[in-house]
Amino acid sequence: MEQRRFHVAVVGATGAVGQQMVQTLENRNFPVGKLTLLSSERSAGKKMRFRGEEIEVQAAKPESFEGVDIALFSAGGSVSKALAPEAVKRGAIVIDNTSAFRMEENVPLVVPEVNENDLTWHNGIIANPNCSTIQMVVALEPIRQAFGLKKVIVSTYQAVSGAGVQAIEELKAQSKAVLNGEPVTPEILPVKSDRKHYQIAFNAIPQIDKFQENGFTFEEMKMINETKKIMHMPELQVAATCVRIPVISGHSESVYIEIEKDGVSADDIKAVLKDAPGVILQDDPSEQVYPMPVDCVGKYDVFVGRIRKDLDHDRAFHLWVVSDNLLKGAAWNSVQIAESLIKLGIVK
Repeated sequence: MEQRRFHVAVVGATGAVGQQMVQTLENRNFPVGKLTLLSSERSAGKKMRFRGEEIEVQAAKPESFEGVDIALFSAGGSVSKALAPEAVKRGAIVIDNTSAFRMEENVPLVVPEVNENDLTWHNGIIANPNCSTIQMVVALEPIRQAFGLKKVIVSTYQAVSGAGVQAIEELKAQSKAVLNGEPVTPEILPVKSDRKHYQIAFNAIPQIDKFQENGFTFEEMKMINETKKIMHMPELQVAATCVRIPVISGHSESVYIEIEKDGVSADDIKAVLKDAPGVILQDDPSEQVYPMPVDCVGKYDVFVGRIRKDLDHDRAFHLWVVSDNLLKGAAWNSVQIAESLIKLGIVK
């Protein structure tokens, strides 16, 4: 019997993540029968290629979702809040890449390698977690299953592509200016800064998103709260420090964990990760083998290395986790959720 093909919409199709979503649908040979590309009024009329054909981008409106089976959203939280319920009303399943619905109780927050079964109780909207959360939980879930997990402290080194196309252009322009001895006028980063913008070229900015009353940024609180929700561990101790660095694509993370089992070695952790879904182990200090952003771009997996036991705590370990933030951190995880919906018979 011929496989059913689906009407798929991509909202925010012209953005950095939206473009990757369209490319990922093509690369995965996703069973798309019809592809509708949606954007703001400003980007409407642009043309994008899919499977050798040009498709005109349309302005996103409630009626745009008539007949759509699966809608991939990546156009900002306000757009998702306004249009995702409209898409659901018209029969679509929404996979939303913004923070708009992530912490709502009736919305599953899904990383297929970790909690695919949560898709079974969706009410029309499924949330795609934050990019930095996704790659971390993919690396931690196999460890949690094997040895338990009590505490996570993460410091991130996040690429500018996570802040959008304008941030990429700002990094390029600033880098040229600095190298040419010209003045730099920051205008983009940190995104959502209430007051100031800072140079990103040859710099590190320890702020991603707005500061909260507790001193953590919203990005850091996303990592903390989303990790607990995805892993179904409200009691898990999690802390995060999120930093923007002058890398175009590929987020890196230094992760400290405390597990529950005694007598576990770094080799035990490596053995578990070696066969874990979605994980590539790159860990050979003698040959200077470890993950780096420049090597992960364009790849779907999460790369883990520098695994070592803490010197003072017998049940604590350190890991280095790297992944393409536009792919596994956004577009690929969204398409992977759509593949899981088909595999589990949730969308027919």
